[in-house]
Amino acid sequence: MPKSTGLGLAEQQLQSPDNAFVWAVIRAEALELAAREPILQHLLAAQITATSGNREIIARVLAARLAATQVETGDLFDLIHSTLNDDIMRAIEADLVAVRQRDPACTTFLHALLNLKGFHALQTHRIAHALWNAGRREIATWLANLASLVFGPDIHPAARIGASIMLDHGSGIVIGETAVIEDEVSILQNVTLGGTGKETGDRHPKIRHGVMIGAGAKILGNIEIGAFSKIAAGSVVLKPVPEHCTVAGVPATLVRVHRADEIPAETMDQNI
Repeated sequence: MPKSTGLGLAEQQLQSPDNAFVWAVIRAEALELAAREPILQHLLAAQITATSGNREIIARVLAARLAATQVETGDLFDLIHSTLNDDIMRAIEADLVAVRQRDPACTTFLHALLNLKGFHALQTHRIAHALWNAGRREIATWLANLASLVFGPDIHPAARIGASIMLDHGSGIVIGETAVIEDEVSILQNVTLGGTGKETGDRHPKIRHGVMIGAGAKILGNIEIGAFSKIAAGSVVLKPVPEHCTVAGVPATLVRVHRADEIPAETMDQNI
């Protein structure tokens, strides 16, 4: 770890490729919050500080938020906990780091874990996607619908989503069945990754590494959004977008070519 950076431990570890440290930070943050806000002590103990492992934390947090009158919270916990695997946990850890780094309103990992519905929706999707791939399509679809009702984003359980993803705010996001989102992508509210009509088969967008999609943007059809590109807020994208570009407008057109080292998903710069 670099010396004399002037950064705190958590900030230094944010720069590390090993994201497993986030759970230790979350436990410490939860203990500190419980000391400051006694009304939250029972909740924090049940979901974080008294748990036996990291998978139990994420399972308890999601189960508590997804609890419906027809299904016991314990049954939801069992479904989620039994589905979590090492790959999903690594993706969750990377998502926590992504939100902490990119969202100026997110000052702790604990805040992301407990309060951000975009994060909750994405992790529920990871569970639903694993169930879908395991052939349990009815329960995967039910879970995806429940997540949409509770959190807002409507994500088909078959959609393929990478790691280090931020769904900022989450409200109004729609991601279709054959959509692909690669690693290190940021998506703001009211974004649609949809089809263009009633076509079947592979019909949804492919979002490559490092892309940022601004609020209210609509990307329609089986088109590719090139790596490290930016879709400006409110745009309607109907044609492929090259790498390292910004597009804007209705329909969207090319307005800028980026530097090769610019990563829109990280900078979160909304300017065109």
